[in-house]
Amino acid sequence: MELGLLYEFDVPQPWAGEHPWGQRSAERQVYRDNIEQIVLADKLGFEAVWLVEHHFRENRSHMPCNEVVLGALSQITDRIKLGFGVSLMPHEFIHPARIAEKVATVDLLSRGRAIWGMGRSTPMEQIAFGVDIPNSKEKMKAAAKTVVGMWEQEYYEEDSEYLKFPKRMVTPKPYQYPHPPAWMAASTESSATMAGENGCGLLCFSIMQPLDKLKLVIDSYREAQKTATPLTGVHTNKVGVYTLVHCAESRDSFGTNRLWESMWWWYKGIAEFHLKWEMAHLTPEQQAQAFPLLESRARGEFDIEEFDREDMVIVGTPDECLQKLLRYEEAGVDQLLCYLNFGYLPHDAIMKSIELLGTRVIPELRKRGANRVAAGLEQQIAVTAKQTETGALWQKNELLKA
Repeated sequence: MELGLLYEFDVPQPWAGEHPWGQRSAERQVYRDNIEQIVLADKLGFEAVWLVEHHFRENRSHMPCNEVVLGALSQITDRIKLGFGVSLMPHEFIHPARIAEKVATVDLLSRGRAIWGMGRSTPMEQIAFGVDIPNSKEKMKAAAKTVVGMWEQEYYEEDSEYLKFPKRMVTPKPYQYPHPPAWMAASTESSATMAGENGCGLLCFSIMQPLDKLKLVIDSYREAQKTATPLTGVHTNKVGVYTLVHCAESRDSFGTNRLWESMWWWYKGIAEFHLKWEMAHLTPEQQAQAFPLLESRARGEFDIEEFDREDMVIVGTPDECLQKLLRYEEAGVDQLLCYLNFGYLPHDAIMKSIELLGTRVIPELRKRGANRVAAGLEQQIAVTAKQTETGALWQKNELLKA
């Protein structure tokens, strides 16, 4: 299993100072710190960094222009893959030609390190951009086909239900041929099935659901992949899962670094966002069912460390993190996307977490992977030798009969 990164460029509130300087100062610091963390991860062997595209997400995800940051990273990193995690695809968000242009440009600047994730976002953003929500799945797939056509064909034109586009040369073309691998965001078994049916990689999350439930989502994806009709020119069959990750020399530092408080900040922020923007139409009872931990925590009946005990998050010493990661691998995860920068964790603690994961966890994962490959080859050689021996014996018997 590979280790990657997921970054949203969170800017936790409250901000120090009134508008306009409180927000601006906080954002400036977050952009500096997060980029420094990603550069270190590149040096220490992380496989990929995925940057989200979100709009109007105050307190969380101050990252509306992932292509700009990925372009900057292409010039100050050497080997880490640069993931659009994701591009919002329905036509109302952006014209497909713009997606083709910006993904190809990052791929060109990075000499073939771009990874293209696609998604539809949620009603809060969709409504602001006037997205046709009932048809957003079909529009996402249609836009993806358009983007691929613009990459593959010298001149592209389209006259379809969703797009009227005259014959034009879309530039530049991607560095990778035929184009960067495509992934699709999913959070449910049905959306994971759609990703599998379309031959795209799967991007999902494990926070707030035990590993056995995550495995059901992955299993649905794997089953759908068996009869996949690739949506793009590159068939991808890999699972990337993100969760909160923090690695430390000792758990004694968790209190000082405000780990548990930061973890609750993440859950509370997700809950409050959805209750305000996505679930305002529900009754109070239905809202409480959607995020039951809010009331449980207020009553003192929920311990945030339960996320750790159930492996919904990966926190601990390098050895503890390794054992948790291996459980994710057993569930079918190919790349674990470490969400390292969340809540109030200090920058130096996150840098230390990256260092420990890079120097003590990633080498162990690679060693175990190499051992499995070697064992598989050994088994294959043994089977082939047995088949050859059986065939030779059969041939000898036939000659004796003759």
